[in-house]
Amino acid sequence: MSAPAKAPPVEVHTSHDGGLVRLILARPPANLLDTDAVLALRDAVGRVAADPRVRLVLFQGQGAHFCYGASVEEHLPGRVDAMLPAFHQLFVELEETGLPTAAAVRGRCLGGGAELALWCGTVHVTPDASLGVPEVKLGVFPPIAALGLRWRVGGAKATRLVTTGDAVRGADAVAMGLAEACTEDPEASIVGWYERALAPLSPHALRMAWRAARRPLLRGLHEDLPALEQLYLTDLMAHPDPEEGLRAFLERRQPTWRTA
Repeated sequence: MSAPAKAPPVEVHTSHDGGLVRLILARPPANLLDTDAVLALRDAVGRVAADPRVRLVLFQGQGAHFCYGASVEEHLPGRVDAMLPAFHQLFVELEETGLPTAAAVRGRCLGGGAELALWCGTVHVTPDASLGVPEVKLGVFPPIAALGLRWRVGGAKATRLVTTGDAVRGADAVAMGLAEACTEDPEASIVGWYERALAPLSPHALRMAWRAARRPLLRGLHEDLPALEQLYLTDLMAHPDPEEGLRAFLERRQPTWRTA
C-alpha cells in the first residue's frame, strides 16, 4: 500500500476580484520553508505576478504558527550550497515583481519564516506572536535579515537582532518597528487595510510606486546579497562551528564551540 501523498506546501487563495492573493504555508504546525516550499512559493509568485489585477500578496501560515523557519537539515554541508541560493532567489523574484506584500503572523515566526514575513511591506501580528532570527545560536547567520532588517528597524536594532538571535513578541514587535499592528485577527486586519488603502488604486500605478519606494532593497538584493551569500558559504562554513551548532540542535544537545 503506497504512502498518502503529502499536501502541497503552499496554498493560493484569491479574493477581491483578483486584487488580493493569499499565499499560505500549508504544512502545519511548523510550515517549514524547506526546498519544496521555497520552490512552490517561487512558482506561485511567478504566476501571481502575471495577473495585472493583483494589488497585494498576503503571506500566512496555516494553523497556530506562521513558520518555524527553514529546514535545519538543509543547512548542513553538502546541502546548504544548493538551499541558500534557492532561498535567496525567492526574495529577488518577489521584489522584481513590484507586487506589494504583507504578512499576517500568528505564533512562531522564526528564522527563514521571519525573514519572509519581515521582508514584507506590512506586517500585522497576534499578541502571542514571536518573531526572531535565532540562526546565530546554531552557529550560522541569516543573510536576508542582515540585509533587510535595517530597512525596518535601523542598523543598531537590526544588528542586535541578528547577533543575539533574540525573539520579539506581539506588541513589542510593533513598538520596535518590526510590525505595524498587533491584533487578535491579523488576517482580517490586513484585509481591512487593503480594502481602505489599496483596493481603490490603479494596480499598475501601485506596482510602480512600490518599485520606486523599495528600489534600495532591490539594489541590495543584486549588489549586497551575493557578498553575504559568499560570506556564509565560504568564510562561515569553512569553520567547524556551523556544523557543530546545527547537529547539536538536531541532536537536542548543547553545542561545543571551538575557541581556538
